[in-house]
Amino acid sequence: MGAEAFDTWEAAEWEQHAVGYDRFFGSITSRVVGFLLDAASVAAGKRVLDVATGPGYVAGEASRRGAEVVGIDVADAMVSLAARFHPGIEFRRADAHKLPFAHASFDAVVGNFMILHLGQPERAIAELARVLAPEGTIALTVWDLPDRARLFGVFVDAIAEAGVAPPRDIPAAPDFFRFSVDDELERLLRDQGLDHCDVATLSFTHRAASADEVWTGMLGGSVRTGALILSQPPDTRQRVRAAFDRHLAEYRGADGFEIPVSVKLATGRRVSPG
Repeated sequence: MGAEAFDTWEAAEWEQHAVGYDRFFGSITSRVVGFLLDAASVAAGKRVLDVATGPGYVAGEASRRGAEVVGIDVADAMVSLAARFHPGIEFRRADAHKLPFAHASFDAVVGNFMILHLGQPERAIAELARVLAPEGTIALTVWDLPDRARLFGVFVDAIAEAGVAPPRDIPAAPDFFRFSVDDELERLLRDQGLDHCDVATLSFTHRAASADEVWTGMLGGSVRTGALILSQPPDTRQRVRAAFDRHLAEYRGADGFEIPVSVKLATGRRVSPG
């Protein structure tokens, strides 16, 4: 019940955050799309499922490579945004825990930061493996641990420093950084019978003009972090902001901020029939 309540809450929240996500995270998460598709061997003629497609960044690039793509998302607002950005690609509303596709339907199944937003990740990966054809590949990305993925880490540190408690009206969430650990992420794929499982690290720098850009972007473009901070009383939010400013100052450059970003990229291949 707890996991299902979280999934229902998160899905509803994304209906309100689709545009904010695109505005802030679009230029960040798009930077790993090419690596994700390369890892899944996405090329012309491949049948590709993009799970938790969001605004369709991965699906759009896969289509440009000549692949036959379907993008799904749990939020209608994301599906609408993806369809507007990438006309001609099939997008539909669907739940990663219950994929509406036949067994072995796709040569590649990809999820860019998908697994972080699911209350039942093992069930979802089982579904991804079910629709994967023999010799196909699943490729996933997640944020690294907060001491390396500092775009999130500065918020994690500020929230801890301010002593913020989770609000009672938000369902308990799974550990956001569980799969930032290589062994956990690799096991998630290997437990579904996939072979040649591997985890790599992608690192780059995100440049922001101001602290306000990062603060407002995260609050408007994320579900969990934004809800946690915005649900606090004004004095607590002020403490979080003051701590955030101090931690972000470490990354001040000559022209704004240069924030380290680190991402885990995991792959697993279906060698034998599932």
